[in-house]
Amino acid sequence: MVEYALLGWPPDGPTLRLDHRRFAYAGKFVVSNTGKAVVRGAAAPDDADAGTPDDAADGVSYDTDVAAAVAFSADRTDGSLLRLRYLTVRPDLKRQEMGPRLATVVASAADRRAYDRVAIAVNNPFAYEAMYKAGFAWTGRESGLAELLLERPAGDVGDGAAPPDPGTYRDGLDRYRRRDLGDPEASFLDDRVGADPPARVDVPEWVDATDPEA
Repeated sequence: MVEYALLGWPPDGPTLRLDHRRFAYAGKFVVSNTGKAVVRGAAAPDDADAGTPDDAADGVSYDTDVAAAVAFSADRTDGSLLRLRYLTVRPDLKRQEMGPRLATVVASAADRRAYDRVAIAVNNPFAYEAMYKAGFAWTGRESGLAELLLERPAGDVGDGAAPPDPGTYRDGLDRYRRRDLGDPEASFLDDRVGADPPARVDVPEWVDATDPEA
């Protein structure tokens, strides 16, 4: 059974050693100036018996129990805005909604640290869809890196929250269509022509390692 855990907040967050062969952005998790949250307890990856070493080249052991991780920190100009900087899921565990659920853990706890909003920038339609499942919605803005900027309120977003605007959701997908992407992105976008935003995932039960009474 997997466990969702909030490990720490910026600027004194913990560090993680993720295997760069299994995780995107692995090198971004070794710094301590970002908060971290993880999913742990998933079965070993398919290549575990193929002789893949558990130690990095410098001999330090990887955090092999991590299935997904997110790093986050305050916006550089707006202290009330928390940004999810890097979100990564082990490839063999994608499409199990670990990423959206992990994002909801951080977002639902962010108001405890006086954040009003939580944001993330996404560069592909799969991440865009996943973050809509976590309660985020496109702001209508893009970054200089051609990423779409999504936001949601901090704290719990319950069933009584206003649903995301379908038109805005579709407009965001249209931004990706303008990029003339190949498959699998193109087929993904074709399947969502005229679609409504996806249903939100539930916030999973999670452990707050920053709270000694949790």
